[in-house]
Amino acid sequence: MMRPRAMASAAACALTLLLAAPAPASAAQGDFTYAYNDANGMQYGSLMNPKSKTCITIPQVADPNSTEPAFSPNNETDKSASVYLNPDCTGSRFSLKAKSRLASRVKFRSVKFA
Repeated sequence: MMRPRAMASAAACALTLLLAAPAPASAAQGDFTYAYNDANGMQYGSLMNPKSKTCITIPQVADPNSTEPAFSPNNETDKSASVYLNPDCTGSRFSLKAKSRLASRVKFRSVKFA
């Protein structure tokens, strides 16, 4: 039979381990869509339930030396987002609220969700 002090100590240790465990990665729920041009003309891309607090470089426009930036960001997720002119969330930044879109003149190569 366990003594009350030992039980309290074990419970405290278990609680400490539980609180120290990393939280699961969160994601913005919904779709983020955008347009981009390639050799075949205008195309559309999307990110479904993208990770939050992580910079995402748009794969179709990642190389500034060979592609034009994406445009017409449409944030249909439940989180706000910031789009950046350059890969790796650098350069000029524009913010989008959840469930909003920006004009086609807004160019970007990466995005980060709150």
